[in-house]
Amino acid sequence: MELIVGGDLMPSAARVAEEAGIGLRTVFRHFDDMDSLYAEITATITQQVMPAVTAPYPDQDWQDNLRELVRRRVRVFETTLPFRLAANIKRYQSPFLMGQYAKVVMLERELILRLLPGEVLTDRIGVEALCAALSFQNWRVLRHDQGLSVEESATVMAHMVETLIAPVRLAKPQGARGAGGASPR
Repeated sequence: MELIVGGDLMPSAARVAEEAGIGLRTVFRHFDDMDSLYAEITATITQQVMPAVTAPYPDQDWQDNLRELVRRRVRVFETTLPFRLAANIKRYQSPFLMGQYAKVVMLERELILRLLPGEVLTDRIGVEALCAALSFQNWRVLRHDQGLSVEESATVMAHMVETLIAPVRLAKPQGARGAGGASPR
């Protein structure tokens, strides 16, 4: 994990052994293969970020909850950025990483859909735009490809979400609450 955070997005088993000060055989005594090592890294990262991902949302309207989701995603995406970049390099060669990628993308999407009231969910294009704006791929482009700082990237992501939700006019009276933490749709 230190190698990846340090910028080595494709550390080999030999490099892991060298950094740990152990023999290559010792690495594979602990890990059957690279997928076993990836699984251990995934478990560690998951343990770090899941409290922010699964924390309940306050009892407020869906738009405020979406804004809170932006703040959470910034923290989670920035924490996981080097690991997800490394995983993206290897995922086409690793059944484990490919499976994890699909699970994470589905979870990220589901977390957005849970916050949206039914009236908003009927706007398929609007929902897809929100999912794209709040995606890790978007965060990667902002941080890695465009070279923006965390603060600039967070501001851009928040601006995209605000732009997408600004025209939404629900037929609910002022002060009515959205779906909040309701079960997935």
